[in-house]
Amino acid sequence: MIVSARIVPTLLSPRIARPVYRAYSTATSYSDRVPTNDPNPPKPAQNVSETNATPLEEWKRDADMVESTDDAEKQRTMQAPNRAKVWSRSQAPRELAMSGPRFEQTVMEYQPQPLAAIDLIHKQPVRWTSSKVVSCDGGGGPLGHPKIFINVDKPQINWCTYCGLPFAHKHHRKFLESLPRTEYPLIPTSDPAEVNEEQRVQPNDPLGQR
Repeated sequence: MIVSARIVPTLLSPRIARPVYRAYSTATSYSDRVPTNDPNPPKPAQNVSETNATPLEEWKRDADMVESTDDAEKQRTMQAPNRAKVWSRSQAPRELAMSGPRFEQTVMEYQPQPLAAIDLIHKQPVRWTSSKVVSCDGGGGPLGHPKIFINVDKPQINWCTYCGLPFAHKHHRKFLESLPRTEYPLIPTSDPAEVNEEQRVQPNDPLGQR
């Protein structure tokens, strides 16, 4: 059999070893590189977890989340910070709701404790009027309520059945002031819960907030 001259050098030439890379390896890996005297060494990659680290505030540490037993029991049994008992028949007492294994290691100071609106509304002073009928819409805007009309002809404090704001006629002021006690203050007392009568939404701004 005659072999062509072009195939003979290929068969007789030595084989050249070629590097074989696995699928999970990389040719340029800087993590396992042996340190050498390189005048221009590669810059290390920045650690992302260190840049996103947020320092904790002092009050958020576990060591500070400690409260006394008396304060925790008071906050657990009171229905609201400004009211001790329930104000509705369908309302469950807080001391029964916040009991059991779920609240054994709970810091009551960090639990939601909104003020009772039924006591806040009784801090609003009486709105005196010279008309026998007044209207109330809760201040207007999206936080208000439908407008209703209230008869203030009787010698008493008449409140809105929606928001609870009190109204009274000026002719009955002396009689109300002579009473030993009233459900609403007759004059402003500068209480932080008082709502100024001027905090109304203007008619040209129906979506305004008070």
